[in-house]
Amino acid sequence: MADIEISRRDGGSFRVAVAEGGSATTHEVTVDPADVARFGGGAPTEALIEASFRFLLDREPKESILSRFDLSVIERYFPEYPVQIGDYL
Repeated sequence: MADIEISRRDGGSFRVAVAEGGSATTHEVTVDPADVARFGGGAPTEALIEASFRFLLDREPKESILSRFDLSVIERYFPEYPVQIGDYL
């Protein structure tokens, strides 16, 4: 299982480090408060980000995850995200 570390940056962005299999990747993720409410159902932003990365890691290797993206873009690549993200929270 991957180790996911999240640190809050300025302006609603977060640095996410994913370590797994002896290597690590870093990602910058922005999250709109409306998306936290929409996808997270009241969960803290950091919990939604971690759940979102677990969702992504179930579908692709960490190296395939974009290095910089807005959380809402996940739905564009994985239409099932809004329905299934609750299972990861």
